[in-house]
Amino acid sequence: MGGRSLDHPLPKFSCHPVIVLVRTAHPGNLGAAARAMLNFGFSELRLLDPQCDITEEARDRAKFAGSVLDHSTIHTSWDECMQDIGLVIGTSGKREGGPKTSFRHFLALTKASEKAMEHGGKVALVFGGEGVGLTTSELDRCDLLTTIPTWEGYPICNLSHAVALFLYEMCRTIDTCPAEKPLDGGTRRILERSILELSESLTLEGTKSRMTQQTLKRTILRGLPSDDEAQQLIGAFVEATTAMQKVSDDEEWQRGRRRRIESQD
Repeated sequence: MGGRSLDHPLPKFSCHPVIVLVRTAHPGNLGAAARAMLNFGFSELRLLDPQCDITEEARDRAKFAGSVLDHSTIHTSWDECMQDIGLVIGTSGKREGGPKTSFRHFLALTKASEKAMEHGGKVALVFGGEGVGLTTSELDRCDLLTTIPTWEGYPICNLSHAVALFLYEMCRTIDTCPAEKPLDGGTRRILERSILELSESLTLEGTKSRMTQQTLKRTILRGLPSDDEAQQLIGAFVEATTAMQKVSDDEEWQRGRRRRIESQD
């Protein structure tokens, strides 16, 4: 069945979903991803550093979802693309073991979809380019990560298939209630900066410092703080960072702070 696009209103999601395709290289995949989006009622598409144009092949594969391509926007940098986003969910089929698992803590696809819907604000669902996917640095910049539970013998899905599977899961949670005051993009960036400065003020170096930063960031954002809650966390992190910076040269304080905290009856 070809299936024409009918004159129905798009569904009302409890969040504002934005699909971000990074370095898409094949027009056919671009068109097929647009078709998958409209199949499930998603319409906002952002292309980050695209490696192909919107060609006739893309439009042929999009079928009656050409409007998604027509209204897509092109972005040249991550920061510019994500400037108004409150929650960034990255996708990857790279499920390495060992120390990398500390940086790539994947949520189940269903749980990631629920988190997106619960957020209530603008949520970016980010998909990497064909063959390579998102880079390590791009994965680090995502607030949450998810992966499709494919067979380990052939884990990497086609781009449009991955988009369709994720959006299907989101549609299953369409009735989830949004947060009262969702975290917006500006507050999220300030929160990330406050976490970075706190991590850098600790007596940790290299991988341990980076791991602490990522753990703090992802643990907090998995809880989907409201904008007001994030503001409170920012204030606490700034105060803690300022205190540690002030006393960082005090050897007696550094020795004393390592004492075990005892519970008080």
